[in-house]
Amino acid sequence: MKPQYIQNFEKLGFGLFVHYGLYSVLGKGEWYEHVYNMDKGKYHLLSNRFKVSKSWATNLVRTAKKAGARYITFTTRHHDGFSLYDTCGLSKFDAIHSLAKRDLVKEFVEACNKEGIVPMFYHTLIDWDNDDYKNNFSKYIDYLIKSIEILCTKYGRIGGFWFDGYWDKPNADWQFDRLYKTIRKYQPEAIIINNTGLSALGEVSHYDIDSVTFERGKPFRVSSSDGKERAGEVCDSLTDHWGYAKNDIAFKSIPYLIEELVECRYQRCNLLLNVGPLASGELRPLEKDILFEFGKWVKLQRHVIFDCVPSGIKATNACVFEDDKYYYALINNVPMSANENVTRQQNRPQVIIRTNKRIAEPKYLDDNDQKIKVDQKTHSFEVLPFMYGNSLYTRVVRFKLK
Repeated sequence: MKPQYIQNFEKLGFGLFVHYGLYSVLGKGEWYEHVYNMDKGKYHLLSNRFKVSKSWATNLVRTAKKAGARYITFTTRHHDGFSLYDTCGLSKFDAIHSLAKRDLVKEFVEACNKEGIVPMFYHTLIDWDNDDYKNNFSKYIDYLIKSIEILCTKYGRIGGFWFDGYWDKPNADWQFDRLYKTIRKYQPEAIIINNTGLSALGEVSHYDIDSVTFERGKPFRVSSSDGKERAGEVCDSLTDHWGYAKNDIAFKSIPYLIEELVECRYQRCNLLLNVGPLASGELRPLEKDILFEFGKWVKLQRHVIFDCVPSGIKATNACVFEDDKYYYALINNVPMSANENVTRQQNRPQVIIRTNKRIAEPKYLDDNDQKIKVDQKTHSFEVLPFMYGNSLYTRVVRFKLK
């Protein structure tokens, strides 16, 4: 059985990933410095342009809440080595020594606590700025663990840590036992995640890992091959980049996001959806608008998404969830109802529930007036289009089996 703190993480269901840092000033993605071999000195000068708005954290957290997110994983330090927290003398390459002159992680945590959102910390394992990363790895690990100790002790209770980059040196001695024991010492119920990267979806890198990752990938049910039951989490980005890139217009559609969230929850995984704020810490208007509209569907179906579990009952053209009273069939790509001169007529999905029992009390959760006709011989029903004036893409049919 999963420990309670892992079960609690699974119940969170949907989180916002936030890639924010010095690279946001350039507006060319979080890897620009490395991809184009940017001079380190010139990159450091960006800290003199790192002007952060006073209300960035409040606005970010409120946006996440409207989107339906229950936790936020925030980049406290990315691969460029720039820390958004006060490193307490470990380095001068941090937000305190930038134009911002503030501990941005502190502001982030305070905003989360005020809005009832769980704060989680992303932290890089790679460091392009620290010479010890290349030349004295054991000394670098000391620096890394001291950094994590600061994050464990200065900001109150934290939901978890999300590490990234050990794939850069897969054969190095990362001293993970020591790193994870540091977290357990100060934050015993913090979720520990270490991203295995694009090529190792769902893999477990260490016994202490509490959740496996599926970076930009399709999830599957997480098994307990080593005797420990874990959660799973898909991380994906609203655009192609993780950090802000002003020329990236490849925004995902809301129907895509709904399908992705449904699939994640059906596979007992969380969805961690990324945004890349501007240098000011504020989101682009389109990012906010997409999250707000997505949040309408999440709010409407929050019980199924957050409180129900995947059912053992299978279906054609639907994913079935259940609670202790009902079953819920989630059907994607449902058209809207309209005059043939207004919209193209589409085939209506036909859902077949694989059961020998009678389907009872079927009901659309988004409409109390439309009736569902069930063929009890085939255990099936036709999914009606949304009534004109509504188009929510995915419909939910609640029913019982008797």
